[in-house]
Amino acid sequence: MAGLRKSSNPGASKTMDIQEIRSASHQSVDGWMGKIGTGRLAANLARYFCAAAVFAMAGMVAAEALAQETESGAVAIHWDKPIVTSRSTATLQVVVNPMTEPGSPIHDGAFRALKELGADYVRYVPWLPYPRLAVAELEAPTAAKTSWDFARIDPMTKDFLAATEGHPVILNFSTMPAWLFKTEKPVTYPADPDQVYWDYTQGTELVDPSGKQLGDYYGRLFSWYTKGGFTDENGVRHDSGYHFKIPVWEVLNEPEFEHKTTPQQYTERYDAIVEGIRKISPETKFMGMALAMPSLTPQYFEYFLNPKNHKQGIPIDYISYHFYASPSADQTIDDWQYTFFDQADGFLHTVRFAEAIRKRLSPNTKVDLDELGVILADGIGNIDPKHPAKPYPATYWNLAGAMYAYLYIELAKLQIDLVGESQLVGYPTQFPSVTMIDWTNGKPNARFEVLRLIKDNFGPGDKLVETALPEGRGSDVAAQAFQTARGKRLLLVNRREKSVELALPAEAEHATAKVVDEQSGEEPARAVTMDGGKIVLNPFAVMVVSW
Repeated sequence: MAGLRKSSNPGASKTMDIQEIRSASHQSVDGWMGKIGTGRLAANLARYFCAAAVFAMAGMVAAEALAQETESGAVAIHWDKPIVTSRSTATLQVVVNPMTEPGSPIHDGAFRALKELGADYVRYVPWLPYPRLAVAELEAPTAAKTSWDFARIDPMTKDFLAATEGHPVILNFSTMPAWLFKTEKPVTYPADPDQVYWDYTQGTELVDPSGKQLGDYYGRLFSWYTKGGFTDENGVRHDSGYHFKIPVWEVLNEPEFEHKTTPQQYTERYDAIVEGIRKISPETKFMGMALAMPSLTPQYFEYFLNPKNHKQGIPIDYISYHFYASPSADQTIDDWQYTFFDQADGFLHTVRFAEAIRKRLSPNTKVDLDELGVILADGIGNIDPKHPAKPYPATYWNLAGAMYAYLYIELAKLQIDLVGESQLVGYPTQFPSVTMIDWTNGKPNARFEVLRLIKDNFGPGDKLVETALPEGRGSDVAAQAFQTARGKRLLLVNRREKSVELALPAEAEHATAKVVDEQSGEEPARAVTMDGGKIVLNPFAVMVVSW
């Protein structure tokens, strides 16, 4: 976890003189040659350092050119110098909880917002705190009967699939039936479907070590929604009438937490579940890992991404993992504005290392970072009526949205396929700080509107081009220009709790701009105008300039 740091950098350092670079480079090579002699190793090292010097000189020349262009205080954009082509789709996840059930006070608003957003690859996750909302067969089958029951599961799932109709989705029924595991005694669960229960995922070893029983459960669950029903363990047919399309199935969630799953165990269970579903739907793609703490579990990447550790023919179409900024309890928003972005930078280091492993072992596997957000120190937000939690500052939602926008820029540079914000609905007792819907009125908040702004303006195929901020602005603002199919776009993110004025390039004189900030509130991005070629970013604003 990145430590708290308030940046004191007044701006980029002065560009070195080219002659100084050249002289320093030769001195470095000469010094190494003097120490190690003139053998083959020395010659190879000399060539290495000379090449490094050339690249350093080229980089300094480019930096010097951009620095000269920003001396006037304007953002510099080189449209003729693309740096990478984006593969990144902005999206989100929907986690099942009582507020997503029909009849809840915010159900209609939440699903209406989801439908209006029109995002691709939204992730849908019924999960462990509510066994009756997530597990379709809660009791082990016997020769006399089975316990298959979709009565509480279907309504939300159908609402989700209706709201995302016409768009590819990712489903993840992440909680395995407890009876599949060896436990000292049968695992119980609340009779009330809406009662939170955190101790359902007991046991570490499967009753059936072959995994067939596990694969069969997921095969029947998948068939319920895609094949009109299934035949149960006793040969009894259960009809659903559903024939939904599920293009991507994610296998389990945060396995290093749930059942304390090792990389070897997870890979075996992934293979079993893929086999159970693939025989029903060969065209479905599969996503693996969904790690909670990727920086602490590099062994998962090394083991799971190695095809040699999977059964013959098992695909590794996607991997996924998560990040939440987590400030300490004694911090306030004055600190969060630094902590969030420091920790985001730490996560980006993890992404770079993970990408190096993926490209080495399984380069055709795509990546979904499907839980990106902030979990404040109130954690799941248990509310004591006698001592209610303090409300979040109104600008918290803008700050959290700004962090997502910053991550989108950096992950687009890394060509990450799916950039998923977490999550549609949270509320007190259920991770309130991650919600994208106001739990008091069902309206989208600033985090949702930032996602909408990015989704509506950026996507795969965009070309990111060289972009530089005026001197002294780099610690406050993130900026990236994109050449899109719909025209030129500049994404600006104010990372600080203060207003920042920026001058835009002369070509942007007649550009238009939309911004999500405190002034836009719980409304879509508002239009703003430039004044004399300058634009003002309010605290934690996320802005798209178009021309």
